[in-house]
Amino acid sequence: MFFLHYSFVLDSAILMAMAFDRYVAICSPLRYTTILTPKTIIKIAVGISFRSLCIILPDVFLLTRLPFCRTRIIPHTYCELIGVARLACADISINIWYGFCVPIMTVISDVILIAVSYTLVLCAVFRLPSQEAHQKALGTCGSHVCVILMFYTPAFFSILAHRFGHNVSLTFHIMFANLYIVIPPALNPIVYGVKTKQIRDKVIILFSTKGRE
Repeated sequence: MFFLHYSFVLDSAILMAMAFDRYVAICSPLRYTTILTPKTIIKIAVGISFRSLCIILPDVFLLTRLPFCRTRIIPHTYCELIGVARLACADISINIWYGFCVPIMTVISDVILIAVSYTLVLCAVFRLPSQEAHQKALGTCGSHVCVILMFYTPAFFSILAHRFGHNVSLTFHIMFANLYIVIPPALNPIVYGVKTKQIRDKVIILFSTKGRE
């Protein structure tokens, strides 16, 4: 359970770091190598890893204080935090509020910073002189924006459904919980692969060869 939720918060922080990378690459291209030095990248990686650890670790300790005297079968395909807490024979209001408020506020802050980053990127892009430069800059960010939407959309629906969707069917909860676990890692290679010219050319050659056969 810890590693699953830790990876979710860490993925959110990685997307924020990637947005900062795109901002520096487009808004300050000549200073890119001086701003994002290997030392700076290591500091960012350590910082977002430690932040994710500090956010999720209390969830584990809040669960260990609960008595579990009923069934130990959870109605999920993985150890979802609130799903495990609801098996307890005690008040889980602290677990629900911490499990909802702290991660959601963290993710919302990441989304706000990503939005600010891309707003500045768009402002810089539309100041570029040529249409070709516009397309190249937007193409650089396009795949990242797709990944952001795929990651956050099902995640937000799942989190909000758990907190407020008391009348929502269990099947709906499980479906959305599975979506935000399965869809982003399944589609990420496709999204980034389509934007990579070498991969795209190989796929075109592969299908054109099969078509001639």
